Amino acid sequence: RPTTVLRMPIHQAADQDRRGADHIAWLESEFDNVSSLVVDLTPSFDGLSGALAGASGAPFGGLSLANARARLRMTTLYSVAAERHALVAGTGNKVEDFGVGFYTKYGDGGVDISPIADLLKNEVYALGLALGVGEAILNAAPTDGLWGDDRTDEDQLGATYDELEWAMEQVAAGRDAGAFDSGSREAAVLEIYLRHHQANRHKMDPIPVCEIPASLFS
Repeated sequence: RPTTVLRMPIHQAADQDRRGADHIAWLESEFDNVSSLVVDLTPSFDGLSGALAGASGAPFGGLSLANARARLRMTTLYSVAAERHALVAGTGNKVEDFGVGFYTKYGDGGVDISPIADLLKNEVYALGLALGVGEAILNAAPTDGLWGDDRTDEDQLGATYDELEWAMEQVAAGRDAGAFDSGSREAAVLEIYLRHHQANRHKMDPIPVCEIPASLFS
């Protein structure tokens, strides 16, 4: 089926943008159903940042603006998808989507289909290797690229994906941090995993619905 790949830079680091551009070029050379678009969202992001600062009388920053980048991209993806009668494909893996909830609500979490959400991170790497994805991507430290600096996913999460996958398996087996020596890395990783999982349940659980008592309608 026709597949459109978008580059949507927002004050993007040069190496991140270059990896994306190189990968898209490779996809277009390998698959005749792939086309691409470049939508520079930096002016839109700057306009939103300025409007928020103007309305509040103070500069916006931190997580709110990091998440705004992902939400601008989601809006762009759905705009292109609507024009092309297409679906938006997600890029989240199993640990991100169902373990630690490491994605932006209504940002990169806003998708129609999730092709790799049942794969662990190491399985995504194995699939990428088998499909011929370039070494620049396979060897790059995982990052969401939302902060305008060089922080990695591990910097934000406090653990590697290998460690988080291990923790996810331990929780599935009914183990918690108490099953390991106090002060050990294993106990610390389990605590990190469980903390993120609990804090991000609002992303993974269905949206709460207010049930109106029947008595109010009588």
